[in-house]
This record gives sequence, C-alpha cells and structure tokens, in this order.
Amino acid sequence: MQNTKLLLTSLTLVGLLALAGCSFPGVYKIDIQQGNVVTQDMIDQLRPGMTRRQVRFIMGNPLLQDTFNTNRWDYLYSLQPGGGKRQQERMSIFFNESDQLVSLSGDFMPGVSRDQEILGGGSETSVSPGTEQTPSTPDVQERPAKPGSVEESIQREIDDVETTPVPTPAPLETAPQ
Repeated sequence: MQNTKLLLTSLTLVGLLALAGCSFPGVYKIDIQQGNVVTQDMIDQLRPGMTRRQVRFIMGNPLLQDTFNTNRWDYLYSLQPGGGKRQQERMSIFFNESDQLVSLSGDFMPGVSRDQEILGGGSETSVSPGTEQTPSTPDVQERPAKPGSVEESIQREIDDVETTPVPTPAPLETAPQ
C-alpha cells in the first residue's frame, strides 16, 4: 500500500514536471534577432576603392574581425521569428593592403535586390575595382495614369510641388584684420 502510494505520487510529480516543460499553443514567443542588420541598400552604397572608415560608416562595425586576416570583415545576422525556423544572412567584405575595399561575398550582391533574386530577374550588374556600378535596365515606357485614379491624383500632387532653393552661406574670410 505504501509502495503504490509512493509510486503514484512520484508518477504524478513526473507527469506535472513533463507537462510544465511543454509549450502550450497560444503562448507568445518573441522574435530573436542577433548580429548586424545588413540591407540591400547598404550593399548598393559600397564601391570598390572605399576606405575602411567609409565602409564602417555605411555598414557599421563588423561582428567578426579575424585576428589573423585583418583584411576581412564579416557581418552576420540571424532572425528567429517567434519559435519559427531561424534565418541567417552573412556578408564578408575584403580589403587590400592599402585599406581599400576590394570585393564582397555572401548573401547580398551589389545591384541585385532580394525581390529580383526571388523572382528570377537577375541584374546585369558587375563590380570590379576602378569601375562604377551601373545596372542596365530595359527601356520601360510609362503609361499615363487613368483620369480620376489615385495614381493621377498622386502624380498631380507631385507635379504641383514647388522647389525651394537652399541658401548657400557666404564664405568666411580667413585673412587676419
């Protein structure tokens, strides 16, 4: 009798502990972000020949700086949305001996947006040292907006905007008086 009571109590306790470890449906789980947020806009601003300071201004401090290879910066970003599958993106930036940007590698490439990559419409953009990035776009003819549509009202508002010139300050005199 004593043994069955002890066995029943211990099984109840183990069952409650196992139940407490389970996640119940409807329990909110937070999104977990780690690392450097890297966007396609940031990558598009990078140009071959930029200095480390210019790259750091655009991209921020790298998450990893290799002690043995100081010419490589690594940016890592991971996002795990509320208990879902973890997504990770990485970007490596390489410099030459004179501290100038030489190349990029990783999940982002200059001139190729994520939307274009997903839809399969790659860009004919190439980046090599000493050349500017020039994406080639096909000739697209714009059609005028339909009268009375929202597009037409937005276009009318844009056309009616008056530009205001920015005043330029007069140069300061540097000669002593």
